[in-house]
Amino acid sequence: MQRAQRNSLRLLQWMMAASLALPIALFAVAAAISYTSTKDTADREIERTVDVAHEHALKVFETIDRSLAELNEVVRGLPDDVIRAREPTLHRRLKRLSDSLPQLKSAWIFDANGKALVNSLVSPPPDLSFADRDYFYAHVDQSIGTFIGTALTPRPPYQGARFFGVSRRRESDDGRFIGVIQASVLPEYFESFYARIGSDPGSFLAMGRTDGAMLTHFPRLDHELRLDPTGPVGQKIAAQPQHGLITVAWPSDGIERRIAYRRVAEYPIYVSAGLETSAIRARWLATIGQHLVFGIPATALLFLLLALALRRTQHLQAEAAKRREAEEALKHSQRLEALGQLTGGVAHDFNNLLTVIRASVDLLNRPQLTEERRQRYITAIADSVARAAKLTSQLLAFARRQTLKPEVFDVGARVQSLHDMLATLLGPAIEIVMQLPAEPCLVNADASQFETALINMATNARDAMQGQGRIVFKVEATTAVPDTLASTGPGMAGHGFVRVTVSDTGVGIPAARLGRIFEPFFTTKQVGHGTGLGLSQVFGFARQSGGEVTVTSEVGRGSTFSLYLPRVPPDLLPQRQAPNTAPAVAGSGMSVLVVEDNIELANFAADGLTELGYSITLIDNATDALAELVVDADRFDVVFSDVVMPGMTGLDLAQAIRDRSIGVPVVLTTGYSQALSQEGVAGFDLVQKPYSIEELSRVLHRAARIRRVRDGAAE
Repeated sequence: MQRAQRNSLRLLQWMMAASLALPIALFAVAAAISYTSTKDTADREIERTVDVAHEHALKVFETIDRSLAELNEVVRGLPDDVIRAREPTLHRRLKRLSDSLPQLKSAWIFDANGKALVNSLVSPPPDLSFADRDYFYAHVDQSIGTFIGTALTPRPPYQGARFFGVSRRRESDDGRFIGVIQASVLPEYFESFYARIGSDPGSFLAMGRTDGAMLTHFPRLDHELRLDPTGPVGQKIAAQPQHGLITVAWPSDGIERRIAYRRVAEYPIYVSAGLETSAIRARWLATIGQHLVFGIPATALLFLLLALALRRTQHLQAEAAKRREAEEALKHSQRLEALGQLTGGVAHDFNNLLTVIRASVDLLNRPQLTEERRQRYITAIADSVARAAKLTSQLLAFARRQTLKPEVFDVGARVQSLHDMLATLLGPAIEIVMQLPAEPCLVNADASQFETALINMATNARDAMQGQGRIVFKVEATTAVPDTLASTGPGMAGHGFVRVTVSDTGVGIPAARLGRIFEPFFTTKQVGHGTGLGLSQVFGFARQSGGEVTVTSEVGRGSTFSLYLPRVPPDLLPQRQAPNTAPAVAGSGMSVLVVEDNIELANFAADGLTELGYSITLIDNATDALAELVVDADRFDVVFSDVVMPGMTGLDLAQAIRDRSIGVPVVLTTGYSQALSQEGVAGFDLVQKPYSIEELSRVLHRAARIRRVRDGAAE
């Protein structure tokens, strides 16, 4: 930081020395940037203008095309003498058409010799031949669809403005040429439109055919414009025939213009819009002139300002250093406060649990203790350990580091089974309403964690209502999920989601707090009255299960929490879990290799299993355990290993046993493992810490029994 400050002071000194040269350089850079910006702005304006002109031309020609098609249908199959007989009626129809379309001067129906059968100008039409007009003879030899001719002057006795023809071939049923239907289009109609959209100085708009003949342009020029398709401009257009933006000197007047062109759909017509490059430069010079107005006085004051800046910079750097120190101190204080709030709540809950355990141990040591009181104190210790494990599980749930035990269960049935417990938990002053679906809503998730999440949401709702109000629990299947689940893979949400909503009539959550309610560091309770981990557990459980949790709330109107879990197919029935209250299983001499780096925990497991009749071998690291198995694996019936150990982990040990085809089953245990939370147990049995000797004996016995059954089948 000090080096940067010295560099800034040195820079100011150099700027004072270069106070005359710098404005000139800055002006040159600004002029170059301004010129580029002015050109870019002009290009955007030109492209917008040509887009407008294109849409206008497209609508005009499509309208005329439809009108000609309708006229062709009216006279289709009619002989010329029938058309002449109906001439008054057809004349009125053509006149209505030309009067309704301001772009039309007249409409005509010609016979095969170029004589008008009907037109919109006079009735009956004079006996004149128009076979020499391009809009007629272009159709004689072949069918070319809609033809757009060049600009023409009316032939006497007809008078008026110049026009260009849009015509279509009349054919008999066998495809013979029998005449032409033609509309005379006024170029001045386009010119008046171009005058409205091209009001800027130097503007230029034109419409021409693909062969280079100009039909109309704005502004009007004294001479006729024509573009040579083989010339430089025509070659540039041919390179990009649909649309483009080019700078050209127009051959007819020699004026350089920036031109954008675009072809009108399938018609052989181009529309173009542009600005004279001199007009673009005039805009740039006007901008530069504004810079000079401010630049010249600024140059005169620059030296004085730099001198003042040097002095002020020294002062500001000193102030900035003090401010940074204050900000760092504040951030450190906030982090400590947040950490203190979390640890205070956790310590409060753990101290309560430890107090119960310590008091129970002290009471167990008293002489002449009755069996009933001894059992009560043992039960209190077991309950406290269970609550401590639950608190640890909440911490791991938010961090998404717990190892879940997914099972398929019906969410509606599970919520219904919790009704009585929720009624007791929430109290008699809170009305509970359950809206459950008739059909099963199955999910594959950790049922215990799901129940904990539901209880946490219910407890949060109870606190928000201050123990009195109404809570609605609703379960439903849904395909509409929050935006945050847009990135969920198809395997996770292939069957939709099950949504569990908990709605209360509490005080609501201010909008400023909605973004923080799932943070473990955030709680509205007083220090020492909670850890703030309830909703954090819901958040972690939802995310680790492939779902999401959202909240909507309005102050004074209550809150609604929605838990989304991926739904599984309805043909999967819920799996029943074995009860955890089964008695311990005797070892009967079963040999167990215990791999545990914590010697106290290892001795606890070894003592408990030894009392049940197991033969125990203790090793404190996975490397030595693997070496022992390689030498003589038949000594052991099962391996029981901790996951988190220095060096080779228990999961690595289990994988190595599997890779070496050592036929000894492996049971893993852990209280926290990032690897297991992300990758799972890879098919190995798992016992969560804290565990009981009874639970451990059941898992070991089951693993060994599965091995014996497998070995017997192999024989």
